[in-house]
Formats: sequence, C-alpha cells, structure tokens
Amino acid sequence: MMRLYLMQHGRPVAKEENPDRPLSDHGKRDVERVAGFLHELGVQFEEAFHSGKTRARQTAESMISKLSPGLALAQREGLSPLDDVRNIAEYAKSVRKDLLIVGHLPHLGKLASLLITGSESVPVVRFQQGGVVCLEKDTDGVWSIVWMLVPEIL
Repeated sequence: MMRLYLMQHGRPVAKEENPDRPLSDHGKRDVERVAGFLHELGVQFEEAFHSGKTRARQTAESMISKLSPGLALAQREGLSPLDDVRNIAEYAKSVRKDLLIVGHLPHLGKLASLLITGSESVPVVRFQQGGVVCLEKDTDGVWSIVWMLVPEIL
C-alpha cells in the first residue's frame, strides 16, 4: 500500500520581519520534533515535493534530512495555496511509492478532501503548521486517513 504524507510547512516569520517568510525558530523546532518522532516510527519517503516557497522548502529539507537522507527533493508546480488540486491528486493516484508533499492551505486541505471523498469542498482534516497527515491508498485505489500528527502533542 502506498502512503502519502501531506505536511503543512512549519510556522514562518511575520511578513513584516521578512517578506520571503522563512521558518521562524519556533517553526524550525516544531518541524524537527515532528521529524524526530516520525524517525522513531521508521517513516521514510521514496519521493518528496515542495511548493517552492522558502518555508515549504525548509520544512521539506528538515524532514528529508532526518527521515530519508540523500533523497532528492524537488520543487513542484501546482502546490501553491490557491492552485487547482486535481493534477497533484491524479499524480498521487498513479504513483506506487511513499510520497511527501509539503505545501500550504487551503491547497493541502482540498487535496486531502478530494482524495478521501472525491470532492475538494468536503473538509476531512484540519491541518496545522508543522503537522503531517498520513493517507494510505489500498490495492483498490481507495484512500483513507491513517493518522495525523501535530507539533503540539509532542
């Protein structure tokens, strides 16, 4: 079974502090805690994408360095907050390897909804900055939520 790990980037600095909005120190610590916990569970990825925004790239880099060292990380079109989720959903349906996608709201929420319910307008999960939702695709191509992890519970 294939697993899809959807992760909202960690907490960024305020736009006034830096318009590029990299991860804040708090955001970096949150992502490191999440990565450390998932490492203890043996989570690994075979492919990883991010949106190209600094905070998403930094989050993905932190996850990869802890969970799948040496894995090539790629920027992918179609992961910006307001992008159409259908292309990414079709890709996720077609792959057979565990995949990490680090992105933004509302895109991640709509993507999870589309995969689980067939409609991006039916909310199924409430993402949090630095949090991960693990979806699993069974042999019939049916998606389900396996677990969710947010920094506050660690």
